[in-house]
Amino acid sequence: MTEAVIVVALLLVAASATAAVAVRDPVRQSLVLAVLGVVLAVLFTVLQAPDVGLSQLAVGSALTPLLLLLTVRKVRRRGQRAPDGPAGRRGREDGP
Repeated sequence: MTEAVIVVALLLVAASATAAVAVRDPVRQSLVLAVLGVVLAVLFTVLQAPDVGLSQLAVGSALTPLLLLLTVRKVRRRGQRAPDGPAGRRGREDGP
């Protein structure tokens, strides 16, 4: 019974990791990464490492996807705000 649960958890990890690599949109990719974090937390719990599972749940499924989403949001806003060139500083030779 336990081996079957471990195999199912490993298959879910493989499927969600493959989905995280296959998705192209960064927002969807971070959401799939959150799912991968939850599945990994379940795997660690099944493998009798609940402390590692809790750490994975906090970091891998909550904190890392949140930071990625905030980064994508900031990059997209910065790209919309700079209409005069890729850096938004065309013609200016002074510092940042």
